[in-house]
Amino acid sequence: MCGRLDQNHTAIEYVAAMHWRGPAPRVATQAAPSYNAPPGTWRPLMRVVDEQLVVEDAFWGYRASWAAAKLPVSINARLEKITNNYWARLLKSGRAIVPADGWYEWTGEKGKKQPWHIHLKTREPLFIAAIGACGKEREQPAESGFVIITADAEGGMVDVHDRRPIVFSAQDAALWLDPDLSAQQAEQLARSVALGPDAFEWHPVAREVGRASNEGAHLAAQLDLLA
Repeated sequence: MCGRLDQNHTAIEYVAAMHWRGPAPRVATQAAPSYNAPPGTWRPLMRVVDEQLVVEDAFWGYRASWAAAKLPVSINARLEKITNNYWARLLKSGRAIVPADGWYEWTGEKGKKQPWHIHLKTREPLFIAAIGACGKEREQPAESGFVIITADAEGGMVDVHDRRPIVFSAQDAALWLDPDLSAQQAEQLARSVALGPDAFEWHPVAREVGRASNEGAHLAAQLDLLA
């Protein structure tokens, strides 16, 4: 599960961390940096359009137009299912990257849930694998939105959650975006080179992050549970 993001840097700063080697990137995002970005909002998303890296705002959430009366809006897609009929088209031509500084997960019982901030040990930006129908304006935002791809946490992160987003290095993120990469190759890339649990660390944060309207650096700051 990945249901809340820390995206506290600007799109230009994320582009710099990407070390893009192609034509000069185009940054066309109006979304403000956020320490508490929820699904159902417009967030910066990286795509490749005509060999150019483009960063535009996209709606976090996807549902195919034909599924409006059948399925809820999805915010994540399981790696194990991205080749099925629902996701395969997006895997082929709708690959994207969500740049971020971390994400949040919750543990514990309902009413007493403890949020955790998960990030790279290096504290460098994350490049999270996504797929979507972005770039095509639709009447319903979710019809042209995106989802984050998640995989099994492989034990190392299971104390916080049994699922984790697929996170790439900058180099592998660029490869994921390459339109010449087939859907089969993209799936294999996600399975084989995604950063493992040992690349991450996490700390508890204030429960204020649970309210999507709350904002500020204090939301990502480490909380002393013994205090």
